[in-house]
Amino acid sequence: MKIGKLKIEVPLAPAPMAGITDIPFRIICREMGAGFTVSEMVSAKGIIYNNAKTFTLLAIDEQERPTAIQLFGSEPREMAKAAKVAENAGADIIDVNMGCPVPKIVNNGDGSALMRNPELTYEILARMAEAVTIPVTVKFRSGWNEKNINAVEIAMKAEKAGVAAVAVHARTREQFYSGRADWSVIKAVKEAVRIPVFGNGDIKNAADGARMLAETGCDGLMVGRAADGNPWIFSELRAMLLGEAPPEPVSLEARFELMRRHLAMLIDNKGETVAVKEMRRHSNAYIKGLPHAAEYRARFNRIETPADCLNMVGEYMALLEKILP
Repeated sequence: MKIGKLKIEVPLAPAPMAGITDIPFRIICREMGAGFTVSEMVSAKGIIYNNAKTFTLLAIDEQERPTAIQLFGSEPREMAKAAKVAENAGADIIDVNMGCPVPKIVNNGDGSALMRNPELTYEILARMAEAVTIPVTVKFRSGWNEKNINAVEIAMKAEKAGVAAVAVHARTREQFYSGRADWSVIKAVKEAVRIPVFGNGDIKNAADGARMLAETGCDGLMVGRAADGNPWIFSELRAMLLGEAPPEPVSLEARFELMRRHLAMLIDNKGETVAVKEMRRHSNAYIKGLPHAAEYRARFNRIETPADCLNMVGEYMALLEKILP
């Protein structure tokens, strides 16, 4: 498929997640089969005011391309200027965050708060599309709450503004991440616009992805929380999309080897101190659902050095090899 003039090998991507979709995770997802990657959300104000920490989020590794830099904000001029900075920094796509439900974002009028202001949304997207030469996309929710489902209206305004593709998380802001995603909203959006539509919400395996495509007619898939600790889902989905045989189940050896590699990538990217802190939560995600996971989650949460993490991985793997068939 194409997003604007940009060719995408397979319409499959990790949904942007704060604290998760950093460079190491994005590279892993790309290697597993994602067709493109999307950054953590980046503050447009942080870019405008030259915040050093914000600028680190604009970094892209060649191994993960094509890459979208996702911006959040609600002031049209700032968003347009930030989009141009991100383009100059090497982004292949500029994505706009209209899905974040977190109060500190919403209370500033950003993220999913924009769902309540379609006219402002149009102005932001139109200015951004005009400011850059690369595609602009937008990810939004079904609506603010069940009484205000306006994803179709937002999608139509996005298309009119010059947006190249949209992604729909089929939950309202009020739902946050709970309850079931209403895929009928994705279907309605797909029927209302001509630009590519990505579906997001409750895709936990390849069967879910195939069912979403069949039920909604959407053009591509975005996977969020189900990929956290399970980036192999992109291999499953890619095979499904391309009509290939499904991959073999992930072995214990492969799971724990990826944990080791993820730690090494984090160290290379962020240094040992930050890497170890972040690997605590990544380790918990990788071992979810395994025997004795609760015990080892508590232990991974106490690691202080890379050696602690590697020793814990080796100890846990040895235990599982003894008790699993």
